[in-house]
Amino acid sequence: MTRIEIFEKLKDIIKRALPDRAEFIDACDETVDLHTGIGLNSIGLLYVVIAIEEFFNVSFDEVSFNDFSTVADVIDFIEKQD
Repeated sequence: MTRIEIFEKLKDIIKRALPDRAEFIDACDETVDLHTGIGLNSIGLLYVVIAIEEFFNVSFDEVSFNDFSTVADVIDFIEKQD
């Protein structure tokens, strides 16, 4: 899966967690901050983490999702898991 494909899938996952922010998420790039830029609350964050783990077959057991600052950080992590 290419970086662009990963990014597009992440946007889809985040939009499902925050449907009221879908238009903003469509316009964001890899540099957007996961916490302050997107505004994930604890329930949204939990949904996003579970969906990422299931779709990309990765595990955040060894790291905390809160350690990731931007969407690019998550993409980098997913790419390294292959």
